[in-house]
Amino acid sequence: MSTMRTPVDPAARSGRTAQQPAPRTVGDVMTHTVVAVGSTAGFKQIVRTLREWRVGAVPVLEGDGRVIGVVSEGDLLPAPDDAAGVRPARGADAAVHGEADRQHGSAADLMTSPAVTVRSGTRVREAARTMAAKKLKSLPVIDGDGRLIGIVSRADVLSVYLRSDEQLAHAVREEILTPLSGAVGELRAEVHDGVVTLSGRASDPELVPLVVRTVLALEGVVDVRVGGV
Repeated sequence: MSTMRTPVDPAARSGRTAQQPAPRTVGDVMTHTVVAVGSTAGFKQIVRTLREWRVGAVPVLEGDGRVIGVVSEGDLLPAPDDAAGVRPARGADAAVHGEADRQHGSAADLMTSPAVTVRSGTRVREAARTMAAKKLKSLPVIDGDGRLIGIVSRADVLSVYLRSDEQLAHAVREEILTPLSGAVGELRAEVHDGVVTLSGRASDPELVPLVVRTVLALEGVVDVRVGGV
């Protein structure tokens, strides 16, 4: 007769709780002052806005402040001949043919729609993954009604990795390893360039993967390695 062992949460086994801080959200790092354009904004107005604010893209809003698209520098440039099969934001009737027509188009004609957006409660790591997957430099932040409340950039999401190695090592020890010491034994943590290396003697080696996942979830940790456990 075979038996199957169910993994036990190390915090539950020790009777103590790892005091992990709540993961940082987009609302913690986003910029609240946002430049945007209305759907009727013209080509030159959009260009002036991008240049004045030194940004590469701006959200496009309807009258009630809802985000309906994003217009970027790339949207303002003439499309290459091989892009003829790309469907414009609002159908064939709204397509802007040729550079002359493009310069007479409105934001609604030129924008990419629907916009890729995030909520303020979205975890920073999730926003970073969205940017990477969609190859975007920024994301409009919206409320529950789809209205613009901020913008989050690559620099904003990368700010969570600015914690020093000393700060990370202290956080791993005080917030994770010490509260769980009764379950995982005498584990030590060293940090170099955001990479945490766990070493020492584990009371139960089967719990080490759970500890690794807990440490990896700590904001600012780049990777976790296990050596000599």
